[in-house]
Amino acid sequence: MSGPRVRFAPSPTGYFHVGSARSALFNWLVARQDPAGVFILRVEDTDAERNREDWVEGIYSAMAWLGLTLDEGPFRQSDNFAAHDSAAQLLRRSGYLYYCDCSLAQIEKRKGPGATPGYDGYCRDRGVERGTKTALRFRTPQEGVTVVHDLIRGDVEFVNNLIEDFVVVRSSGIVLYALANVTDDRHDRITHIIRGEEHLANAPKQMMLWEALNAATGDEVPLALYAHLPLLVNEQRKKLSKRKDPVATETYRDQGYLAEAFVNYLALLGWSPRGDEEIVPLATLIEQFRLEDVSHSPAFFDVKKLTHLNGEYLRALSPDEFVERSKPWVRPWSSAWQPSDREPPWREDQFDKYLYARVAPLVQERVATLGEIPSMVAFFFLDLVELDEASFAKVIKDDPLGRDLLRGAVRRFELLVSWDAVSLHDATVEVGEELGLTLRKAQAPIRCAVTGTLVGPPLFESLELLGRKKSIERLRAALERV
Repeated sequence: MSGPRVRFAPSPTGYFHVGSARSALFNWLVARQDPAGVFILRVEDTDAERNREDWVEGIYSAMAWLGLTLDEGPFRQSDNFAAHDSAAQLLRRSGYLYYCDCSLAQIEKRKGPGATPGYDGYCRDRGVERGTKTALRFRTPQEGVTVVHDLIRGDVEFVNNLIEDFVVVRSSGIVLYALANVTDDRHDRITHIIRGEEHLANAPKQMMLWEALNAATGDEVPLALYAHLPLLVNEQRKKLSKRKDPVATETYRDQGYLAEAFVNYLALLGWSPRGDEEIVPLATLIEQFRLEDVSHSPAFFDVKKLTHLNGEYLRALSPDEFVERSKPWVRPWSSAWQPSDREPPWREDQFDKYLYARVAPLVQERVATLGEIPSMVAFFFLDLVELDEASFAKVIKDDPLGRDLLRGAVRRFELLVSWDAVSLHDATVEVGEELGLTLRKAQAPIRCAVTGTLVGPPLFESLELLGRKKSIERLRAALERV
């Protein structure tokens, strides 16, 4: 017995949508559950007007980032044009297709205003010969129903006489999606077609074509099983918009989400493993995933939840792993890949990898993505720190107590025998008590003067690593600005 053969068949017409990433993952999980399972990537690039080669490369790189290894492919659908055309001509000779020379304007004029949308079958029995303006339409059955046996939605019925005689080959000779897909699926002996619910309406047409090709060729290829995944929606429970919602998988990679966290989150969009755990190892996903357990209700793509989950994954890394995984963001010049060609705010000669190795554990507990690291640690490597003006005004410029706190901190810090986090903490507490300030309020002007902002890694550990000279210089510089 052979295992499941599944394919992921994206079109390179834009960035790699998170919905496409989920479809690819669910296909991959089905293949990996069986030692004989096969996962195929087939890029549907026959729409030359909308396809771009950089988007093809985007598909490859995003899938590689997600760890969705291939068993066959990647294939390009455009390479199979001869097979698609041969299938179309065979279906025409077998009576399943007929030529049609109707223009859209002619169809609309015949039907009149308010008529049911779709083709009216005008050329079905006219015996139109092939010409420069003739397309090939499929002769759909006029009676009965076509039942899509969907592993997620159950049986979905489509009344045949409501399905128009649809075009499968344009007048230009281009074979369209439905027939190209079915031809390739039959050739690849696909057993499961797992895709988004927006393709459900295509299923009866593809089933008709599949059965027609079986009859015309005499090759009884078993019809694939269908599974249409639930829609992904935003906070307003509306379908994710390419224009308004963050849907590009590449963006999450470039922002510093971990691939394993992203895969974990994608798997939970419409499906859940046994138990209540949100962090689910890949081995568990492979073991427990079942298409029959996928919900048919829309799934909310919650960026906040994804970000929280990613933070949990980051904190679970060992310190050495965290340093290694953050290299593209802090040391892009030493990495094979860097996020969207962005560079950190420091030059290569300013960066101290040994200092960063000591700094990294301080920020590991505070960042939710790797992309947040540069702004949080920049003050360690820059000669001059750019002060956030709003923060500077709030706790130093417009606050007499803040300025007094800085003066007292300079005096105390200069006299410290040991420059360590505990001594710095105690000295700050003493200065704050003299001014009637809590430790939290006493830290704020010091943090702003030294780091430039009011948010960052633990203050006293940071001061210890930054060193006495730089720390006191920045306190003085902040006072001089006032």
